[in-house]
Amino acid sequence: MRVLGIETSCDETGVALYDTEQGLLAHRLYSQIALHSEYGGVVPELASRDHVRKLVPMVREVLAAAHCDASSVDAVAYTAGPGLIGALLVGACMGRALAYAWGVPALGVHHMEGHLLAPCLEANPPEFPFVALLVSGGHTQLIKVADLGDYALLGESLDDAAGEAFDKAAKMLDLPYPGGPHLARLALKGDRSRFKFPRPMTDRPGLDFSFSGLKTFTLTTINQHALADGLPDDQTCADIAAAFEEAVVDTLVIKCRRALEACALKRLVIAGGVSANSRLRQKLQDALGKVGAEVFYARHEFCTDNGAMIAYAGAQRCYQNPYLLRAQ
Repeated sequence: MRVLGIETSCDETGVALYDTEQGLLAHRLYSQIALHSEYGGVVPELASRDHVRKLVPMVREVLAAAHCDASSVDAVAYTAGPGLIGALLVGACMGRALAYAWGVPALGVHHMEGHLLAPCLEANPPEFPFVALLVSGGHTQLIKVADLGDYALLGESLDDAAGEAFDKAAKMLDLPYPGGPHLARLALKGDRSRFKFPRPMTDRPGLDFSFSGLKTFTLTTINQHALADGLPDDQTCADIAAAFEEAVVDTLVIKCRRALEACALKRLVIAGGVSANSRLRQKLQDALGKVGAEVFYARHEFCTDNGAMIAYAGAQRCYQNPYLLRAQ
């Protein structure tokens, strides 16, 4: 069974073709970073218009790369949310139109389920059950995954998501858009021991997160060391970036350990844009390895939004419920 996946939830256009026997046949991803960088953030209307411009050529390109045509597609999956409403509408309209024209089912996939299942595209996929940390610009959630579609929310951010906090801290340091990766690179030059930032909500029970106070603490530290131009010197900026990153990473690691202990599980899946952070991967591997737990990641290109995760999730849904195919 072959499923075409379409991802248009925000500022990346993703298209992929997944085969349940052969695996991922082809995928393409187009990023709108250059389009939005001059505005310092995503402009929803521009994002929607760019998805319209890119989708049809990308679908053709993926089918050609997979040496397939429309007759070999058994279903079309598209991101149904959450995301920017206009961008989501573009993907939904395209997905449903293609499915109608090709005479195959169309199904909406929850964006976070796509991220959650992205590590299953790897050669060594995690087995159910496991705990998942979904950590991105819009979400920070811990989820117990008993099976496909059997999800229990364990904890989530009560305010800013971790990725959003990264981007806001980067903006305070006058780093380019998108800020998170730039802050992580700057942190490599910093002294992680110079500043001691709080680890929010780790001094109390529970699995929820809060990063708004850490953001405020970062701004206060910047202002305390600011020079005439409003920013600290370059080394102090790097030290602040390192301290901020360390605080976020430590908080995520502590909560992941708690979640695994609470669920009596030894497998952790981490997905979403922030899962590409090398410091987070290193500290999770070190901390969980000490308690005999395994950590599973998606490859870097599938950490951010992409069509492959939507195609895969759609294929699993069709496999789980063959009626979707028979109903056509």
